[in-house]
Amino acid sequence: MRKIRKRMVTVCIVITAGLLLLAGRLADLQLFNTEHFGRHHINLIEESVQQRTQSVLINNGRGSMLDRNGTSLSGGDEPSLVLFPFIRGLDWPGKEISRITGMSEGILISLVSRADEPLILAKKDGAELTPNDLDQINSLKFPGIYGVMVQTSSAERPAPHLTGFTAEMPEVMKTRYPEKKLPVNTKIGASGLQKAFDEFLLPESETRLLYHVDGNGNPLFGVNVKYIADSSSHYPVQIKTTIDEENQRVMEEILSSSPIQKGGAVLLDIQSNGILAMASKPELDPNGDGSGMKNYMLESMKPGSVFKIVTAAAAIESGLDHPSARYNCDLNPYGAPEEDRQLGTLDFDKSFSRSCNYTYNILSNELIKKDPDYLEKTAANLGLLEPAGWSGPVFHYSLFKQLPEEKGGTVWKDERDKGSKKAVAQAAIGQKDVQATPLAIANMMASIARGGEKMTVKAVEEILYKNGTVMYRFPDQEQPGPSIDRYTVQKLQKLLRLVVEDEKGTGSKFRSLPFLTAGKSGTAETGKKDVSGQNLINKWFAGYFPSDNPKYALVVLDADTVASRASANQVFYDLAAAIGSGS
Repeated sequence: MRKIRKRMVTVCIVITAGLLLLAGRLADLQLFNTEHFGRHHINLIEESVQQRTQSVLINNGRGSMLDRNGTSLSGGDEPSLVLFPFIRGLDWPGKEISRITGMSEGILISLVSRADEPLILAKKDGAELTPNDLDQINSLKFPGIYGVMVQTSSAERPAPHLTGFTAEMPEVMKTRYPEKKLPVNTKIGASGLQKAFDEFLLPESETRLLYHVDGNGNPLFGVNVKYIADSSSHYPVQIKTTIDEENQRVMEEILSSSPIQKGGAVLLDIQSNGILAMASKPELDPNGDGSGMKNYMLESMKPGSVFKIVTAAAAIESGLDHPSARYNCDLNPYGAPEEDRQLGTLDFDKSFSRSCNYTYNILSNELIKKDPDYLEKTAANLGLLEPAGWSGPVFHYSLFKQLPEEKGGTVWKDERDKGSKKAVAQAAIGQKDVQATPLAIANMMASIARGGEKMTVKAVEEILYKNGTVMYRFPDQEQPGPSIDRYTVQKLQKLLRLVVEDEKGTGSKFRSLPFLTAGKSGTAETGKKDVSGQNLINKWFAGYFPSDNPKYALVVLDADTVASRASANQVFYDLAAAIGSGS
């Protein structure tokens, strides 16, 4: 009897403890942590309301991006018909809706009869609507039928690598905005300008149509549909970029039809130094294997002979550009016979236009005797070592970067290599440890075209309030540090023109363009091979046009390719022809 009583007491204690734990759990859910439950800080009140409602998201409240002319780069608002499922139990005006939308009444009835949640019908569904059609739909004043402008996001939006994308990242959001109370499913900037300007773009509130339902999906409180929206005239903001949508589309189309698999192109407006177009390959795919996530226009790469601009500038400033000097260009960079490329004896100018490597062996080893740091000093003066993107104080940011993913450039990794003639010769032609981003090279070209004026590159011109007034305008900004002298710039301009004008120059192809062009080619050995054992190279062409009245600086990179299919020159030609002819 005593054992039975002891067991009963034990069972009662266990049951009581369980009830207390359950009561504590319920108290935690309903009293203490209802607005920030669990590690993701879920708002249980909001979630319970959502379970009892059906809604249509009209606009997520996140700020948008515009091109330089005010055209949306992130979709837009599309005239749409919204049909709530509960109308199937009512005598709704199907014939009128059919007449306005151009959709079959039978199809409309079928869609509504099978719907479990509100339907949004737009152009892709066969509903050809205009803003005037929306007024006609709403004039019917039938509950559950609405004509609204619904936010859209194009799957083929322009400049995806530059503008970036958003994603649900609760842990990142918590770390990035520890003081903000944002819904756990809020999308935040994951890359590009979406990430850089994320705090400005964060949604203040969503715009929705919603109604409450019972367990069977039938409306509670009659058929009262509510329109929930923020009436602010200031938010969400708009980020006005420097992108020209037409030039961007042209660039993407030409790159897509080219053999380039890795690399891309960047186009700058020389006067404003804004990015008019930027595209990277492989294409951006946040759900892929990660190969397309990098924007190669912001990545440091071996520049090859494009870097001869730096060595030539140093030689000019040191007085080594003697008109009478001659170089044996049948020799390779190290002075041995060149088997594949016989150029003969050339002067300083022709050595540049025809890209003679041996000349730069001689020049670089003379220069480094005068100044062991000449190469990195000149590269810095031409803006190749520091990130080129705009940075500076903006509101509470002491150093806001428009392009925070941009890398810097390098010349030497080991100072001891300056004592090796071969290493010096390699660095002088953009090999060894030399690296620069396509954006920095485009910026160098723009600076030379402007007469030597160094500026940072802008991807965004203004942050605008919802009503179009300016929240912040990014000023033009000089790139810090000294620059090359005026005479050197003029001589470089002449050399870059000669690359095209010389019938044997590496850019002679561009003589057939309907305007004058200046530039420099580059071929860099990467030290890698493809699956068939062929050497992989980085093939470049960087330049500006028209060279007599410069408007555009353009760089094209075909990275990790084989020589037989390298297409940087052809893509540069096609882009220049399309963009220059339309200006």
